[in-house]
Amino acid sequence: MASLTNRKKKSAVRLTRNSKIIKTIIGAIQEKKGSNIISLDLRKINEAVADYFIICEANSQPQIRAIAEHIEAEVLDYCDEKPYHHEGFHNLQWVLIDYVNVVVHVMLPENRKFYKLEAGMLTTTGSNK
Repeated sequence: MASLTNRKKKSAVRLTRNSKIIKTIIGAIQEKKGSNIISLDLRKINEAVADYFIICEANSQPQIRAIAEHIEAEVLDYCDEKPYHHEGFHNLQWVLIDYVNVVVHVMLPENRKFYKLEAGMLTTTGSNK
């Protein structure tokens, strides 16, 4: 997550939870059976590194890889965007995909519980698909 502080947000593009990239990411997660999907709207936090965090869980390392790779492929196909940065593909405990204004976290349930990224945040979208 340290890499998030070293890049600048795209201020010209203001996203909403109905934005094409967010819908594409959530759809890609659902297609690969990701669970406990949550979208955090960070736009009202001045110091936030992105407009949205999208967080989901995968039950295994192969599923983390499948979800993360599918997100990247779908966003490239439907939104014509490549991630600014991604990390975590080596250990497959927590993959982060940074699209600058949207940061996606694909995590094993125990890592999500430990790091509590959404603790104290108001959620805008939730799904257990």
